[in-house]
Amino acid sequence: MLILCLLLVTAGGSLFLYKWLDLGVPIKADNAIGAWTVEARIRFSAQSGKPVKVRFAVPLRPPGFALLDETFVSSGYGLSTAVQDGDREALWAIRRARGEQELYYQAVVYPARDTAQSTGSRPPSVEPPQFSDAQAAVVASLVEQIRAHSADIATFAVETLQRLGARDNSDINLLLTGDDSPQRRAEVAAGILATANIAARPVYGFQLQKEGRRLPLLTRLEVHNGERWLSLDPLSGAQGQPDDFLVWSRGKPPLRDSDGVRHLRLEFSAAENTYEALAAARQRAAERGSLALQFSLLSLPVQMQMVYRVVLTMPLGALIIVLLRNVVGIKAFGTFAPILIALAFRETRLLNGILLFTGIVALGLGARFYMERLKLLLVPRLASVLTVVVLMMAMLSVLTYQLGIGAGLSVALFPMVILTMTIERMSIGWEEAGPREALQQAGGSLLAASLAYLVMTERQVQHLVFMFPELLLIVLAITLAMGRYTGYRLTELRRFKALAG
Repeated sequence: MLILCLLLVTAGGSLFLYKWLDLGVPIKADNAIGAWTVEARIRFSAQSGKPVKVRFAVPLRPPGFALLDETFVSSGYGLSTAVQDGDREALWAIRRARGEQELYYQAVVYPARDTAQSTGSRPPSVEPPQFSDAQAAVVASLVEQIRAHSADIATFAVETLQRLGARDNSDINLLLTGDDSPQRRAEVAAGILATANIAARPVYGFQLQKEGRRLPLLTRLEVHNGERWLSLDPLSGAQGQPDDFLVWSRGKPPLRDSDGVRHLRLEFSAAENTYEALAAARQRAAERGSLALQFSLLSLPVQMQMVYRVVLTMPLGALIIVLLRNVVGIKAFGTFAPILIALAFRETRLLNGILLFTGIVALGLGARFYMERLKLLLVPRLASVLTVVVLMMAMLSVLTYQLGIGAGLSVALFPMVILTMTIERMSIGWEEAGPREALQQAGGSLLAASLAYLVMTERQVQHLVFMFPELLLIVLAITLAMGRYTGYRLTELRRFKALAG
């Protein structure tokens, strides 16, 4: 039994942790996550009589983010995308175009804990750039000096960027060719590192904002240390990429190539929005080829999903009944009767349900006592009680409706057979063990149904068992473990208090 329970807990807990931590399935009912809608707007004037082609880089697994959705807006243009050398490009083309043209690319990105691009990747092959003879001599001298003042690839890259920041240095000015921008520094640094056989590349992107228009394109330097890519600020050499920096392209600026266009302009904008974390988790599971969400309750029609949101809470209600009866020692009519009554409370609400349940049981019990005088057999007696219960429910519905009490109509949702059996059991208990025992069992059933109702209707509980039905394996393990419990109930501790003293 112990091994079985441990296996159930391990299986349920492992699948739960995998879906939560790895796939990102939300554990909170309020599963909205912060995400950004980013947009690239390309504007240009088409040259009359010439075909137009625009090649543009689009995000591909940006570090720290994951792509949730993307849209290309290009009326009349042919569109194709391709992945090459770890970068992704979109090519817009049209045979004829006139006047001002606009192309849009829109994507939704959200923060992600890890990406294959930043960790566990192999360094690419390094091809030293072509320098002029004078620049090549300066680079060779710099590489020797930097190597003497560095210990590893990271410190080599930092030392390179710091030396490129030295002003009034003729050798550095020769390399930067009068352009001291971050982009130029990153390009020259990548060339120096390539000469030292170190993989490096400039990356282009921008910092996300809640509402940002015409966001400036920023440049950073990525260096591969043999295990992963390191991000450095090309001006200060500081390591680490800001959390809100979205890498748009690598190696080259986003606008790669164009034909038949003039006055080419590019603008970026971003706006923060909220999206469902579940949509992000499903996207992540699809990218990884995981079947955990493909063969889940989410694949069912919506109506069936609504049914299972209720049904999956029933084992929790049953567990509460087990705890109340086997651990606390509360007496109740059966196991399933309180659960079904709790389900009826979902429609009547708790207070209305308790009043209606108490009223019908009290009236039905009176009718049952009268039938006892008729000396009926069991089946006809139960059928008679059922008929009386149905008539009382119908009368109560009509009466409350005429009085303008809408809550009374929900009495029709009570399980009639369960009410009938409750009345029958209470009647038998009344005759055999006395009114006190019968009332205790009725009160225990009502208490168990109320507690089960509070748990089963809790929105967070419904969300957890629906998104992670494997948690019911843990509920099953607890129930099986409770099946072997033969110790004292809490109520019995009070009963045998004198013996303990």
